[in-house]
Amino acid sequence: MSSAPGSSSIEISLDPQRIDIDAVHAFLRESYWAQGIPREIVARAAGNSLCVGAYWQGNQIGFARLVTDRATFGYLADVYVLSEHRGQGIAKQMVGALFDHPEVQGLRRLMLVTRDAHGLYADFGFTALAAPERHMEKTDPEIYQRAAKP
Repeated sequence: MSSAPGSSSIEISLDPQRIDIDAVHAFLRESYWAQGIPREIVARAAGNSLCVGAYWQGNQIGFARLVTDRATFGYLADVYVLSEHRGQGIAKQMVGALFDHPEVQGLRRLMLVTRDAHGLYADFGFTALAAPERHMEKTDPEIYQRAAKP
């Protein structure tokens, strides 16, 4: 556990038992990257990832997860801090806690996708793709909306 600068009541925890899936789902289902995501998908994703939470007065106010084989590769996903708690370095602390985890030391490649937080991730050594022509993706941005239809 650690505290955010200027806010000693913020706790950062890697304890999977503390993750409030309802709180994470409430945020992610409204996010630009996972709009409409079903709760059961959030629960499965969190259960299969290394997760970190940020807590204030016992309530979860932030979340991040690292999808990883814990040997060679990691994909950082679903990083958020509730708007009223932003600007305190909480996201940076959560990402740092994930990257400091003993089981992810020495990963050959870490990746992420972001629309607007490039500065945060640059502080951890992330850069634009060195060889974008080598990277491919298969994406289905409408999957959650289709899944929600009866």
